[in-house]
Amino acid sequence: MIDTLAALGRFGVFVARVAWRSVTPPWNATDFFRHAWTVGIRCVGPVLAVTFPFGMVIGLQGLSIFDMFGAQRLLPSLISVAILREISPVLASVLVAAQAGSSYAAELGAMRIKEELDATEVMAVDSIRWHVVPRVLALILACPILNTFGDIAGLTGGFVMAVGIQGENAGVFMANLWTFVHVGDLVGGIFKTAVFGCIIGLIACYHGFYATGGAAGVGKGVNDTVVRATLAFFAANYILTSAMFGA
Repeated sequence: MIDTLAALGRFGVFVARVAWRSVTPPWNATDFFRHAWTVGIRCVGPVLAVTFPFGMVIGLQGLSIFDMFGAQRLLPSLISVAILREISPVLASVLVAAQAGSSYAAELGAMRIKEELDATEVMAVDSIRWHVVPRVLALILACPILNTFGDIAGLTGGFVMAVGIQGENAGVFMANLWTFVHVGDLVGGIFKTAVFGCIIGLIACYHGFYATGGAAGVGKGVNDTVVRATLAFFAANYILTSAMFGA
């Protein structure tokens, strides 16, 4: 228990240091945009490949239920609410944690093991400002953008299943797609993914920045990053969903 509390304390101090350097100059804008672009390019394909079939699955399962009550017109509303509020934000963030989170932990861990971070600090270069902050901010920007692509892919998947495969009327589908959806649903999903990106970035950079034990320590940091980041933003997802949509 003492070790756990100590680890939480170290993480809290790390978060405070990152937060302070995020709002004070100088900023490493070049690395920020480079990391954001890299994450977007690497993750957009997996996000589309996952959210599109999920939209199809929701359309297939939802239609089988609504058929029993003759309420097929409600299917588009179910798809849009599920995709915008939960499916796309969560799936996009899981893929970012698996792809970008693990990559950041490995990169910083390798730099720590090779003493590159120590070398930058010896040269009076703030390693957190120049190596950690751009990565965290990049995920805060990239996750909402990837979520937007996931929204489009998920809704398209639901349309393909309902209209293209099951033969539902396209006009009825589009007319009811936004019946129960408000601007807050879209904004809420974007806000959640920004928070998830922050959580993933902080946990990944923490495990990489403080990696020890050689290559084995780096591998453990990568594994801990994916597991703990996923658990953390799933817990945050429940809290945010309850706060924004619970009423």
